[in-house]
Amino acid sequence: MADQPDESTRPRVSGDQAIPVIEEELTVGIREVETGRVRIRTVTHETERVIDQALASLDVDVERIPIGREIQVAPEVRDDGETMVIPVVEERLVVEKRLFLREEIHVRRRRTETRFQQTVTLRSQDVVVERDDDAASERSD
Repeated sequence: MADQPDESTRPRVSGDQAIPVIEEELTVGIREVETGRVRIRTVTHETERVIDQALASLDVDVERIPIGREIQVAPEVRDDGETMVIPVVEERLVVEKRLFLREEIHVRRRRTETRFQQTVTLRSQDVVVERDDDAASERSD
């Protein structure tokens, strides 16, 4: 067998003689080693830009129109083109109770549009990573 030593290399023991036994031990560990340094910073850029945007607004005119007419049923709110008509009713005590349309409120919508310009500052950032060569040269000395 190839795993077993032959008779010529096997130590011989005679009497009370001790045979030293040798054992090797291995310890494995981890340690941090600095291989270099980097510097990270942000750079902010500002640019001036003119914005041109249409701004819309909605104005209303309220007009009260007296009616004073007796009605049987309360009218519904209605749209008449750009005008919303809101009926206002009241009950009047006569000898009998009757429903009168006292007035209507007409609300007209007008859409206006104006141009709006303003100079604004816009910012953006870039990240810069730089290798610190001084730390690498100190480590190698």
